[in-house]
Amino acid sequence: MAAMSDVLLRVGRLNYVWTNTESLLIYVIAHLLKVEKDAAIVVFLTLNTTRARIDLVERLAKLPSTPVADRKAVLQTMGRLKRESRMRNKYNHCIYSFDDNGQISSTQLMRLVEDDKEIRYGKVEQLDEKEIQALEHSIAEIVAISKSLWEFIHASEHASANI
Repeated sequence: MAAMSDVLLRVGRLNYVWTNTESLLIYVIAHLLKVEKDAAIVVFLTLNTTRARIDLVERLAKLPSTPVADRKAVLQTMGRLKRESRMRNKYNHCIYSFDDNGQISSTQLMRLVEDDKEIRYGKVEQLDEKEIQALEHSIAEIVAISKSLWEFIHASEHASANI
């Protein structure tokens, strides 16, 4: 099983790269709404979940007034960000199980799953080397998404003027 300090370091990195990347949506919102950064910040902070922010950006990109190239770039990038949000949500909303040596051995999701006959909760997943590699891959992908967003922002006269 993974050493606790290794897991916590990776979860910290995951949160760091996620927060920095999500904050770039401010510039995408400014670009799509053609508003100043201050107005985009108000919109961004008014929406208090990542999902709401991504939904807004996707909806703005789908408007007929959005150039096709911008629509394609934004929707592709938001799709990538949504895929990586699963890993971020997993590690931000789980509890950890520990082995006899005090090391983290598994995660347990704090989510209900309900069907016609029963309610289940707490999907347990082992925190093995495969999972550590998946966490590393997710961190790298979020960094790549951040770079894509920066490229989009710098290509936008409106958004880059707000930097």
